[in-house]
Amino acid sequence: MAHRALLLDLFHHGIAAASARLTLPARLPQSRPSGRTYVLGCGKAAAEMAAVTAETIQGPVTGCVVTRHGHGVGHDIAGIEVIEASHPVPDGQSLEAGRRIMAWAAQAGSGDRVIFLMSGGGSALLCAPADGISFAEKQAMTDWLVRSGRGIEDINLVRRHLSRIKGGRLAGLACAKGAELLTYVISDVANDDPALVASGPSIGAAFDPDEAIRILMSSGWALSEGTASAIRANRPERDFPHDCHVIATNADALMAISAQAKGKGWSVVDIGGRLTGDAATTGRAHARMALEWAQKPGRHLLISGGELTVTGATKDGCGGPNLEYLAGLLAELPSGVCIEALAGDSDGIDGSEDNAGGYIRAGMCSAAQAEEALGRHTSYALFKSLGALVMTGPTRTNVNDIRMIAVEGHA
Repeated sequence: MAHRALLLDLFHHGIAAASARLTLPARLPQSRPSGRTYVLGCGKAAAEMAAVTAETIQGPVTGCVVTRHGHGVGHDIAGIEVIEASHPVPDGQSLEAGRRIMAWAAQAGSGDRVIFLMSGGGSALLCAPADGISFAEKQAMTDWLVRSGRGIEDINLVRRHLSRIKGGRLAGLACAKGAELLTYVISDVANDDPALVASGPSIGAAFDPDEAIRILMSSGWALSEGTASAIRANRPERDFPHDCHVIATNADALMAISAQAKGKGWSVVDIGGRLTGDAATTGRAHARMALEWAQKPGRHLLISGGELTVTGATKDGCGGPNLEYLAGLLAELPSGVCIEALAGDSDGIDGSEDNAGGYIRAGMCSAAQAEEALGRHTSYALFKSLGALVMTGPTRTNVNDIRMIAVEGHA
C-alpha cells in the first residue's frame, strides 16, 4: 500500500474546486454601475479574488485589498493596490491596510458599486483598532487568544468588538452615501456564516460586548476596565442589508475529493465537514475509526473538514493543527495495518509554518515519538525528520482543513 501520491492529488483537486478562478466569475455582476466600481477586500484569497474580478467585470475598477505575505498573485492588478501583511497577529501593514481600505470605502457615493472580497485570514490582515484600544494591545490580545486554543468563532467575535472596521462597520462607510455594496466570500468557518469570515467587515453581526469580555477573561487575559469600556462603547451604527454571495466552502472541496476518489474505486466515508475541537484528540478518535474500517473488506477513504485547534501551544512549539492531528493518529495506529493519511490546510499554511500539512502511514514512527511531539508541540520537527511534510506554497484560497485517511480493509 502506497497511496501518498493519490492523497496529494486528491488534496490539490479539492483546493482547485474551491478556487476563486473557478467559483467567482459566474457570480460577479454582468452590468456596469452608473458610477465607479471599487474593489476592496481582505484575506488569504483576496489578491486572487481581486485579479479575477478585475479580469471579469466590465469597465475600470479601483481600490485596495490586503492579503498575507507571499499570497499575492505575482503581478500588478490594474487599478487595485495589493498590500501584504502579517497573519495570525496583525502588523503595521495590517494597520495601513485598514486605513486605506476605510478611506476607499468612504469615497463611494450614489451610483457607485463597492465589491468587497472576503476570505479567511482577513481578521488579522485588516486592522483598525476601536477607539480606546491601542494597536499594541490588540496585537497582544490576538496573540493570546490564538495560543489559548479557543475556537475561531470565539476569537473572531472578540476581534470584531475590538475593531472600527469589522462586524459590518465597513458597510457603514461604503453605504453611507448610497453606494451599492456586494460581498463575495470564500468561507473558512464551520457553519459558513459569512458574518464570521474575517470577522465580517461588510456584514453586520450581533453586538454582544459582554460575551467578548467573557471570552477574553475566561481565556486568562487580564482585561483592564478601560479596555472593557472601549469594547462596550464600540457599537456599530446599524446593519446595512446588501447582496452577499458565499462562493466556495469546505463542502465544495470535500465533494470534489469524494467524486474523484469514487471514480478511482474507493468507497468514501464522510466523517463531517464542520469538525472543531482539539486536533490531537480528534486524530486519536479518527485512528480508532480507521481501525474499525480496516476490519471491513474494500478500500475506504475517510474524509473530513472543518478547523481544529492546538491547545496549550507555546512560542517555543512548532507545528499546526494538521500535524498535531496526524501525530494523534500515529500515536494510536499499530504497525502492520494498511492505513495512510494526509491532512492539510487548504490555504497552504498549517498554523504559522511553511507547510500545508503532512502525510503519515501506520508505523512510520513509534507511538512514543508521536506522543513526545504532541507533549512538546514539536510535530513540525518530527514530520520534517520523517520527510513527511506536505508543501504546497500559498494556494490563494482558504476553505479550512482537508483530512483524508486511506484504509485497505481485510479481503
